[in-house]
Amino acid sequence: MRVYNFSPGPSALPLPVLERAAREMTDANGSGQSVMEMSHRSRDFKPIIERTEALLRELMDIPSGYRVLFLQGGASLQFSMIPLNLAAGLTPGEPKGKAAYIETGIWAKKAAGEAAKYVEPVIRASSKDRGYTYIPAAPAPEDSDAYYHITLNNTIVGTKWAAIPETGAVPLAADISSCILSEPLEVSKFGLLYAGAQKNLGPAGTTVVIIREDLIGHAASWTPALLRYDIHAEEGSMYNTPPCYGIYIIGLVLEWLKDLGGVRAIAALNREKAEFFYGYLENSGHFYSPVEKSSRSIMNIPFVPRETGADRRKEIETRFVKEAAAAGLLNLAGHRLVGGMRASIYNAMPIEGLKALVKFMGEFEKSL
Repeated sequence: MRVYNFSPGPSALPLPVLERAAREMTDANGSGQSVMEMSHRSRDFKPIIERTEALLRELMDIPSGYRVLFLQGGASLQFSMIPLNLAAGLTPGEPKGKAAYIETGIWAKKAAGEAAKYVEPVIRASSKDRGYTYIPAAPAPEDSDAYYHITLNNTIVGTKWAAIPETGAVPLAADISSCILSEPLEVSKFGLLYAGAQKNLGPAGTTVVIIREDLIGHAASWTPALLRYDIHAEEGSMYNTPPCYGIYIIGLVLEWLKDLGGVRAIAALNREKAEFFYGYLENSGHFYSPVEKSSRSIMNIPFVPRETGADRRKEIETRFVKEAAAAGLLNLAGHRLVGGMRASIYNAMPIEGLKALVKFMGEFEKSL
């Protein structure tokens, strides 16, 4: 039975990447070693991290004047690193100023909450009033804002920004964990981008940060060394031992993506997958997408039963997830905070997975 993994993260990796990694498990690049046991400062690992960065720069068309960092701690650590490096006060607990946040989901809310320990996060707009099912209009920043933060794709609620906010001289920072490399992105519109690898890049444990050089070097003196962008940049992401194997797998994923034709090619496939599944939901008698059409993600698609009774909905959801798993359609439960179901259809998910899901849903609906 063919299995399709719809997990929101850690998510499915491309099969060719897994097969290559398996072949190279005990002998990477003819070194006679696994990347897991290589010294990060060895001549064997150096070309791996350099190749990975070069591929990322090529595929994302990252301009000169930006640094690429491979860090640890997940995207959640960036909730702290961004204010610490861009707006922290001279002493712990003393905010340097304000920062603008747009609250479009649970992770965006958490980002602002963590920032409050170091700056004054001002919620300029929020979609909480309708359960985060849309992207609100983005107001212009104020001159006093140290930076402007958005979550470009909201993994839990399945929304995405259709247009990038114009923030002028105020640096725009964005969490792109669940949409990185899914479609073209104009990096020059941002001061800082960050992404946990475990959704669209590789295994959990590596975080990619792309930061404009003029934003490096402004951390308060009391900021811990491991939380300073300038130290990581100066050391080429090797101030401490980096997540070597994760960086290696990211490199393989980037090679796979390049062989497919790059970001524009995968974007066309992603739109095809999303349009196919949204089309099914719009014509379904029993399931629908709760997200407003103008804000729909092409990476994470929540869907819920049309039944009105809470108990009946819960019964359908539980049965759906169980029977889908038995049919080889894994990890379709919605996030524990919102319920329902969710199909995460990252780059590695082939359209055959969506066709299998739609076929299953058609049969499931007949049984309701």
